[in-house]
Formats: sequence, structure tokens, C-alpha cells
Amino acid sequence: MNEVVDTLALERHIRETIPLARAMDVTVADYDGTRLVLAAPLAPNVNDKGCAFGGSMISLLTLAGWGLVNLKLGAAGITADVYIQDSTINYLSPVWDEILAEAGAAPGESWDAFCSTLRVRGRARIAVHAEVAAAEGGLVAARFTSRFVAKATGA
Repeated sequence: MNEVVDTLALERHIRETIPLARAMDVTVADYDGTRLVLAAPLAPNVNDKGCAFGGSMISLLTLAGWGLVNLKLGAAGITADVYIQDSTINYLSPVWDEILAEAGAAPGESWDAFCSTLRVRGRARIAVHAEVAAAEGGLVAARFTSRFVAKATGA
């Protein structure tokens, strides 16, 4: 992927290159330099019960982690392809409104170490933690742990 240095470029890239994200109507809701929040409205992501479809939640969580890694690499001036290596999700409660997925580095992870390793070895891994909040009382609706791999491209 080419460098993604801001949230507008990230949102445009996601919507233009990933048909599922376009169908889900994914947008960037917030980015503070450490945590990325992606949003998707309920209507195109609803299941037969009237709440958010689990497949949409995991897709949004995956995109939030992937997008965060790409933003951090872009800020560091590193061009790399980013892939998800593995993940685990726990669905804890239904979501009855807009889906918001917030991703950040997992506890104990370092963006500096990740970028340094990528520069030296041409490949690096980082664990990312993400959650979907439920509207009711600040509960967590879904918890996602994952590991992303970045492979340097070009020079």
C-alpha cells in the first residue's frame, strides 16, 4: 500500500479498494495519533434480529486495526504492505445502533520498536487490541485481539 499519512487518505483508500467497506459505509470517526475509531451505520450492517451483524463487527474491527497500523507507518515515513496474521473475537452483547470500532496497540506493544524492526529486518509484527462499544452504559459489545504483519515495499 502507498503511504497513508492522514485519515482522509485512509478512508478514501479503504472505500475505493475494499468493496465490502464501501457496502458497509465505513468512515473514519476519530484518530488521536494512538487510537483509530471507524464507524459504520446499522442499516447496511443489520442482521435478522435488527442488531449489528457479527460479520460486520469483525470486519470493522479488522479494518480499524489494519488502518491504525497503516497510519502509524505513514507517519513514520515507511511504505509497507500490512496483513492480518491472526485474531480472536469475543461477542459480548448486541449493538443496536451505529457500530464504532476503536483500535490501539495492545498493552506492552511499542510503535517505535515495530517501526525500527521493520526498517532493519524488512518485516515486523504488532499486536492490536480493538473493541466495539455497546450503547448501554459503556459496555463492550465485542473485544478483538489481533496481530498484524508489515512487509517493507520499495525503498
